[in-house]
Amino acid sequence: MTSNTLTPARPDSTDREWLLECHCADPVLRLLDNCDWTTVDAPQANVYCASPDRRVFVGFLPESPEAAFGELWHISVHGPDGRRAWSTTFDHDVPAHAVAGFLAALIAYPDRYCECI
Repeated sequence: MTSNTLTPARPDSTDREWLLECHCADPVLRLLDNCDWTTVDAPQANVYCASPDRRVFVGFLPESPEAAFGELWHISVHGPDGRRAWSTTFDHDVPAHAVAGFLAALIAYPDRYCECI
């Protein structure tokens, strides 16, 4: 069995500062840019990103109707046939660094299936 376990840094608990705020898109956009994702800026300040294989899409949508209900980030993963397999949203209270961490974990696991299946 091969392990793709991500090992997070474990700073001394006295040095730990938890993520509290960051409502900009910069941490996510830097990560995706470094992974060669395509980025398109919309005139209304919305930003759309696509993975190199065009199967994962990320939207930073501060000007969308959903943003009024708190949905700032939209992430969707699509199967080989183009149909959406799953999606998730993060609201405006979730720091962008946490969204970037979620995406980094998704990118770090290139296998389609879980080993436990």
